[in-house]
Amino acid sequence: MTATSPLDRLTAARTRLILDKPFLGALVLRLPLVEANPDWCPTVATDARAFYFNPSYIAGLRGGQLQFVLAHEALHCALAHFARRQHRVKRRWDVACDHAVNPLLLDEGLIPPPGVVILDEFRGMTAEEIYPFIEDHDDSELLDDHLYDRDAEGPGGDGTDDNTRRDDARGDQGAGDHGDDGRQQQQQASAAEGGAAAGRPPPLSEPEREQLEKKWQQHLAGAAQQAQQAGKLGGGMARLVDRLLQPRLPWRALLARHLHAIARDDYSYLRPSRREGDAILPSLRSHGLELVVALDTSGSVEDAELAAFVSEIDGLKAQVRAHVTLLACDSELAPQAPWHFQPWDAFTLPSGLHGGGGTRFTPVFDWIARQDRRPDLLIWFTDAHGEFPPRAPDYPVLWLVKGKAPVPWGERVQLN
Repeated sequence: MTATSPLDRLTAARTRLILDKPFLGALVLRLPLVEANPDWCPTVATDARAFYFNPSYIAGLRGGQLQFVLAHEALHCALAHFARRQHRVKRRWDVACDHAVNPLLLDEGLIPPPGVVILDEFRGMTAEEIYPFIEDHDDSELLDDHLYDRDAEGPGGDGTDDNTRRDDARGDQGAGDHGDDGRQQQQQASAAEGGAAAGRPPPLSEPEREQLEKKWQQHLAGAAQQAQQAGKLGGGMARLVDRLLQPRLPWRALLARHLHAIARDDYSYLRPSRREGDAILPSLRSHGLELVVALDTSGSVEDAELAAFVSEIDGLKAQVRAHVTLLACDSELAPQAPWHFQPWDAFTLPSGLHGGGGTRFTPVFDWIARQDRRPDLLIWFTDAHGEFPPRAPDYPVLWLVKGKAPVPWGERVQLN
């Protein structure tokens, strides 16, 4: 009986992923399987264009471990780790990315290969959040190689410019290389036919990086939709997808857009007085907004963040002629609340505004229910960890959320 080749084993593991974990399987399917030269690929690697593998390493893994390494590379791509490094040191960034991906796969029930480090304290954190905890000379062993750019201490690399590194990499490919598409086709053909192992691919150029980021975001949305239709998208992955597909506009821009959208400026065709003539011309009539702002003072939101939020409201309320009622709440409303501000008043934090303990959102909604009119909008500034009312109110609610917690209803804007 002929032994199963590493490529065949990877293909079988990919098929099993598609059946059992359609979200991850659909992402893995976007990466061609390319046999790599063991001289530069000790385990597996990706450049967001393909999945590169060392045949000897793959031969030593079991089926569940093969699914783990396939999904590991695909998640690096789907999470756009190749486009998010910015100013960060490459080695520390690579370690942070692995720590962000591995717990997700463990929660999905996949089996990690030997030597993979999974730290519970990083569970649910993004690579950006993990990065500050990684030491400058961290010696953690990475599962894979991230080939988006060359090993370096910063975005520029090791002192060699991107064009030189790219030319060197192309030189390694040998003659007959006709760009990325041609190289990838040659690599896929070599892997499929059992030919010579592929050479190390060059780092991504900026146009490639931008194009691949858009493509992988589309792949992410499509994979999530397929998995949801199959009823096989877990809660953790669903929350991850929601967060990644949220609008990337700064929260200030989203808040301004929302307030201007509900500003009640309209034209009136009421007959003017006789002294103004017989013609009935439209005139602009403005009605001020009734805006309620609620601050989470449970201690989870820092003073500097509250100050930035209050400053933004202060700048916007005059533009939309908003009368602002400010409420502060932890588990109960602050005793001094409410505070009222006219459009021409400076909107500032009241002195002595302190809270603590847990968070309950219900007191704010109960207070509004006792008033003689409903607000045009309620804005909650919070981490969204707390007790929500069982039903949504009959007025719009905008949640400005610090952290990853979901909200049961209303519109959620991520503080970024």
